[in-house]
Amino acid sequence: MDRTLMIIKPDAVAKHVIGEILQRVEAEGFIIRQLRMTQLSKEQAEAFYAVHRERSFFGELVAFMTSGPVVPMALERADAVPHLRQFIGATDSTKAAPGTIRREFGTDVQCNAVHASDSPENAAREIEFFFGKSA
Repeated sequence: MDRTLMIIKPDAVAKHVIGEILQRVEAEGFIIRQLRMTQLSKEQAEAFYAVHRERSFFGELVAFMTSGPVVPMALERADAVPHLRQFIGATDSTKAAPGTIRREFGTDVQCNAVHASDSPENAAREIEFFFGKSA
């Protein structure tokens, strides 16, 4: 079994669709190993998205991710990282395939409902960021 991280972003939390997203994730065969709701500080969001620090959208991304609560979760299943990324859809919600999480609950490239790890290495780092080394 492989692990990955998914975050339900502030836009989806504000739409009150946490339960529906969780239901879809479990129906897709993912096991939720850890989950919590939290409010990221500016410093936490900057650290989590440090890889994007030099990008023009960094400030907007940090502001968005600190605009409300988020729900990070550690998920498990075979081929967790690629399967989750395919399941949630393209980063730009307007280009995501019908039936995907981002198409159903997102509105654009930033307010796209969820974050998902893009590699097993980043998944391990991101899970540790939210749940510690013992996760």
